[in-house]
Amino acid sequence: MTDEPPSPDGPDEFPTEEELPDEPVTAADVDPFAVDDDDFESIDDFAAAEWKHETTADERIRAVIDRTTTPKSAGDIAETALVSETKARTTLNKLAEEGIVSSQQTGSGKLYSRDPEWHLLKQIGRLAGSDTLVDQIQRVKGELAAYKAKYDASDPEELLVSDRDLDQDELDDVSHWRTAERELSHLRAAYRFREAKERAPTVTEPGDGRTGTQTTTPAGDQLPLE
Repeated sequence: MTDEPPSPDGPDEFPTEEELPDEPVTAADVDPFAVDDDDFESIDDFAAAEWKHETTADERIRAVIDRTTTPKSAGDIAETALVSETKARTTLNKLAEEGIVSSQQTGSGKLYSRDPEWHLLKQIGRLAGSDTLVDQIQRVKGELAAYKAKYDASDPEELLVSDRDLDQDELDDVSHWRTAERELSHLRAAYRFREAKERAPTVTEPGDGRTGTQTTTPAGDQLPLE
């Protein structure tokens, strides 16, 4: 068995007549779930059992902590991740040593949450690999320009401290405006990160007729970030 994707022309080998089922297989014969849903009284219990069957304990702990912005105890995280408290604490302490998790000691015990700096770097790295990064930057810049034109203000804070009485829709715009500003800062950081990676010296392989390092130049036009 190889990891190569299947050919668009179909498989190279087909099952023999002895390997084929006696009766044709229909959609009703295919069960997409690995867990029998008859064993559970609620859909939540069934979903939890399916998640536990399809993932490892470490994967579930990572998934939970990645969404944890408010510090929580190992017991709380263990309950959500469907693992023992001992397992959760061991994994969380290891992730804290790696800088992925932030921990703090309190009078009632240690609390854990995702590390904000690590999470931000993860977001920037993901954005930097997006094929639509430039389009996203231009989209958000358009949103910000629309807010500035609509309220004749340079930023949402200027609008908030003005003498204008803001209704709920306008307050919602302030919230969305702030979100767009934060999104643009992340997108710009991702663009600069991608530029830095593309400009970084690359080490050549021995024996390829070249020596030392070479610097790559990013393809395409430079994006005006301001």
